[in-house]
Amino acid sequence: MRIFLGSTVQVMLLCAFSLSMKQLVNVLHLKVPGSILGMFILFILLQTRVIRLEWIELGANWLLAELLLFFIPSAVGIIKYKEMLIDDGIYITVVIILSTAVVMACTGMTAKKIAERKGQRQSS
Repeated sequence: MRIFLGSTVQVMLLCAFSLSMKQLVNVLHLKVPGSILGMFILFILLQTRVIRLEWIELGANWLLAELLLFFIPSAVGIIKYKEMLIDDGIYITVVIILSTAVVMACTGMTAKKIAERKGQRQSS
C-alpha cells in the first residue's frame, strides 16, 4: 500500500511539473512544447541533485510501464484522416518504418555505450 501511495504522489508531482512547464511556455510565448521544456529542466534538476531520483523514480517507472496506453487516443484519432491514409498511406508507412528503425538504432547504440561505461567503472 505504501508503494502504491508513493507512486501515486510521484505521478501527481510529475503531472503538476508538466502542467507548470506548459503554463510557463504559454506565459513566455516560447516555441518549444511544454513537455520538452519540462523534460529538459527535470533532467537538469536531476543532474544537479536539486531533485533526487528517489523522489520520482516509482512514479516515472509506472508511467513508463503504462506508456502504451497513452498512445490509444492518438491511434483512434487516425480514423478522422481516412482519406489521407488512402491517398498517402504508403508514404506514411515508409516514414514510420524508417523513423522507427532510426530511433531503435540510436537507442541501441546509446544503451551499448552506457553498458560499456558501466562495465569499465565496475572493472576499475
